Amino acid sequence: MARWLRGWVWVLAAAVPLVFLAIFFAWPVTTLVLRGFVPDGAWDLSGFTEVFARPRTWRILFLTIALGVLGTVFSVLLGVPGAYVLYRRTFRGQRILRALITIPFVLPTVVVGVAFRALLAADGPLGFLGLDRTFTAIVLALVFFNYAIVVRTVGGFWERLDPRTEQSARALGASPARAFWSVTMSALTPAITSAASVVFLFCSTAFGVVLVLGGIRFGTIETEIWIQTTQFLDLRTAAVLSVLQLSVVTAALITFSRARARREAALKLHGAQHQARRLRLWQPVPRRRERGLRAKSSVRTVGLGQTARSRGRFAARWGRPGPDLPVAAVTAVVIVGLLALPLAALVVRSLRTPSGTWGLDNYVALGSTGGPNALTVTVWDAAANSLRVAVDATVIAVVVGALVALVVSRRPRNVHARRAVWGLDTLFMLPLGVSAVTVGFGFLITLNRPPLDLRTSMILIPIAQAVVAIPLVVRTVLPVLRAIDPRQRESAAVLGASPGRVLAHVDGPFLVRSLGLAIGFAFAVSLGEFGATAFLARPDAPTLPVVIFRLIGRPGAENYGMALAASVLLALLTATIMGVAERLRSERTGEF
Repeated sequence: MARWLRGWVWVLAAAVPLVFLAIFFAWPVTTLVLRGFVPDGAWDLSGFTEVFARPRTWRILFLTIALGVLGTVFSVLLGVPGAYVLYRRTFRGQRILRALITIPFVLPTVVVGVAFRALLAADGPLGFLGLDRTFTAIVLALVFFNYAIVVRTVGGFWERLDPRTEQSARALGASPARAFWSVTMSALTPAITSAASVVFLFCSTAFGVVLVLGGIRFGTIETEIWIQTTQFLDLRTAAVLSVLQLSVVTAALITFSRARARREAALKLHGAQHQARRLRLWQPVPRRRERGLRAKSSVRTVGLGQTARSRGRFAARWGRPGPDLPVAAVTAVVIVGLLALPLAALVVRSLRTPSGTWGLDNYVALGSTGGPNALTVTVWDAAANSLRVAVDATVIAVVVGALVALVVSRRPRNVHARRAVWGLDTLFMLPLGVSAVTVGFGFLITLNRPPLDLRTSMILIPIAQAVVAIPLVVRTVLPVLRAIDPRQRESAAVLGASPGRVLAHVDGPFLVRSLGLAIGFAFAVSLGEFGATAFLARPDAPTLPVVIFRLIGRPGAENYGMALAASVLLALLTATIMGVAERLRSERTGEF
């Protein structure tokens, strides 16, 4: 009876987020797709033939794949050395650098686009390169965004690898390069594959960056869906493109799930090997030996253990100056040149007044509505509205995401139950890859009549932002819950603890420990969400990213200066939130 009741409790825990996802994700997206395929009450799949017969469609598809592949390749090539430096070595300021490289990942896409335009524009610091509004600029911005994913995913795995495996290969005669490629890189392959699949997902579905930096020359499936729905009202083309994008996303998610499973299996194997070595190192001396011999052997064992650990700490702290120097130099160039320089250019350009002098005029103008017909509210009002919406979205995302993580972290013995858990995990990753534009437009055409008429409700935008943030909450909390040894729950149950008490006293502390970073991610993502919000924000209550995009699209130096200042404000808010969240994170929190 108790087992039956416990099973139904977990079914109910899974049903709550599933109902949320069905109403606020599956229903809007499916309705929008069906509007394109069932225009007159009957199925019409001729849209596929018509859309794929256009040269523009193939050009958009090629650009999407090219941006995804190039963004992923360069993110991995630059991120793996960064993972080595920031997670395999030890130096002062390491935790600060880890937090700083995370800031670009959570920056709003509009801010990143404005920052790179300030850097690469004709009158910018790197204007002489002629990269403004080019394909190269978009790739650089995508690497800027996703560098932290590779560093954190690969680095978090790398710091748990036992270095003695590579050292053993070296002792057996392998050269340093062969030992690294044959042993270390082989072990890192699941982590690199997992990170690469997520980066490809983000690069191929990029919206704000491509919209700001690409203009009318370059676009992706995501921006094309936005153009077809907002400018041409061509729902059939948008539906075909949505199905195409969903196919790409599904393939990336399957690759990610399989790579993550291999990575978790590898972590368990390395953990078991490390525990076995510790047991062999510290096993007691047999009683049959004489006392003096036992004392001598014990001292020798302790001395060897301390010496090995001391050498390991020295090597991890100082490394090998010669071989490590190129890797450290590459990481320094990336952090300074690719991550810090665009943000510095954004801040400097925001201090340039419309008259050409230096001052705080652009920041003072944030209290106004800009030039003629630019805005309906001040930037400060939009910032306050963004904060209110982000708080609501964070609460929703954390509650739903924590429930999903608790359910998915279970390890059922039944084969069908394990498949159901895997399916639930994959299902809640879909909002990361489905066009936010599709979600936003789907909200408009589904949640506009009873019993869910939310067109005038202030909760509409927080729900849309929460749908986007939930996957990040799940991916942040889930690794911590999966790290719990199942035997702890079994021991508590054997000692008479009820299922609720086991959940509260075993899973609860780990869940609370991981919520700091999860809240930070959810808040930062909600604060900068642009794709769905651009559809749903009312003219009298826009969010800060929407205001920035409107200012960029208006002529005049005053409006552009306000856009720069507003971007700095939004970047500071996001960086502050993530800085606080990083201080609250545990050592094993999150996959990103």
